[in-house]
Amino acid sequence: MTISLKPSALLALLALLSAATAAHAQIYKCTTADGRKELTDIKRGPHCDLMDLPGVAIPAPPRRVAPSPRNAQPVAPPGDFPRVDSAEQKARDADRRGILEDELRAETQKLAELRREFNGGEAERRGDERNYAKYQERVAGLRDSISRSEKNVDALKREIANIR
Repeated sequence: MTISLKPSALLALLALLSAATAAHAQIYKCTTADGRKELTDIKRGPHCDLMDLPGVAIPAPPRRVAPSPRNAQPVAPPGDFPRVDSAEQKARDADRRGILEDELRAETQKLAELRREFNGGEAERRGDERNYAKYQERVAGLRDSISRSEKNVDALKREIANIR
């Protein structure tokens, strides 16, 4: 924190600070390159002098701590919070399972087609791939697509397993 003040305002601030009574802090009086005087709580070089202010107390700013999930207290829902009965929830879970199974079927089919085209790393060369680098680029793309599709299949299986 840095404050730039005129000498008269500096004296008024020092008088105010001397009246405070809380935790002690260090205050530096610094001279900037253009000759201005600044009060700061951080020593910023050789042109800063620690001020001797007996009896001056400056409250330390409160520490901000992010709430820890371990220490978090569960929050009770308000009384008018909408509730879903168990039959409705089971119907929703069944719908979700059906959607995920359809996605899994489609992704598995896509994976099978990619593997067939990849042909174990011996993909068939196309007529438009006269340049070998183009062929290698397509094969690398197939390899990446297969990897991504396998991860999608695994994720869908995990998601289906998590449904109650």
